[in-house]
Amino acid sequence: MFKKILVPIDVSQSDSGKAGLKAAAELAGKTGAHLILLNVTGDVQNLVANLLPTNYLETTQESAREDLEKLASSHGLKAGKYEVQTTHGQIYDEILSVAKSSGCDLIVVTSHKPEFSDYLLGSTAAKIVRHAQVSVLVVRS
Repeated sequence: MFKKILVPIDVSQSDSGKAGLKAAAELAGKTGAHLILLNVTGDVQNLVANLLPTNYLETTQESAREDLEKLASSHGLKAGKYEVQTTHGQIYDEILSVAKSSGCDLIVVTSHKPEFSDYLLGSTAAKIVRHAQVSVLVVRS
């Protein structure tokens, strides 16, 4: 059914993505799908970027890779059945871009209970659902 499943995870939030990763791991176990665990470091405004260390992005992405590997291990994912990717930019744009460039046929995204600001601006999960060209499974955390 599914061959490649993208699982975006915000490693900066302790429980973010865990419910989605659990659901994706179960699906992958049943279908033999390959998982892509993705962390996107959001863009930083120029004013703030000038105050950050020169290697901020590289350090942040390396730390995210390590965190994703730990999550994969804690969910019992076997080597060769998943890969870890990190990128930076506009979060939902990067998720959709990776899904397309990697040939994913499903995106599993974790969504928190909507807050008032989500109704005004829209959540990342909602933007992914609206704009994805593949199926999207939204898992509530």
